[in-house]
Amino acid sequence: MTYRPAPHVVLGTRIDDAPASCRILDVAMGCFWGAERAFWTLPGVYCTAVGYEGGHLANPTYRDVCRGDTGHAETVRIVFDPAQITTTELLQVFFDNHDPTQGLRQGNDVGPQYRSMIFASTEADAATASGARERFAQALAARGFPAVTTEVCGPDPNRTFWLAEDDHQQYLAKNPLGYCGLRGTGVSCALSERDANIPDPSRDR
Repeated sequence: MTYRPAPHVVLGTRIDDAPASCRILDVAMGCFWGAERAFWTLPGVYCTAVGYEGGHLANPTYRDVCRGDTGHAETVRIVFDPAQITTTELLQVFFDNHDPTQGLRQGNDVGPQYRSMIFASTEADAATASGARERFAQALAARGFPAVTTEVCGPDPNRTFWLAEDDHQQYLAKNPLGYCGLRGTGVSCALSERDANIPDPSRDR
């Protein structure tokens, strides 16, 4: 029997499926429990899921990734309708809700699995993300922050998003008093479409 993960406990949608009308953006910004909640509340987000991406081990487990030697980052997959919400709007939530200057950590969470990353599914979204990163880096530098360490990865057919175990999916919906290490810098990303490298193509739909 083929394994099928449980539906999203908040949205009721499938976490292993993306309708043809939707696009995918994967982001890593520290512990994925709190990060996922920041996106499932947004209008236009069809589904979210947490998993492991950017590493070299197939089918990693949470225990594997927490060793810090698999190369994976704790990642949130965002399946969104670009007619309702743009990549730039998602990136503003991403940058506003973590510190992208900390390298291999977020606050008290230390290790490469907590690094800041953007995995784009299209070249256009990768360009938008790169432009947003540079714009926010300027704002942070003006406030005395060090260089932004966020890595932007374009589409790669050899890269896999590995779904995390069921108990990690929508963790804070299942455990309202659970740990959330999500913290921003206090500097607003304040992106607009013209701040990105190119216009967000979803605005043309």
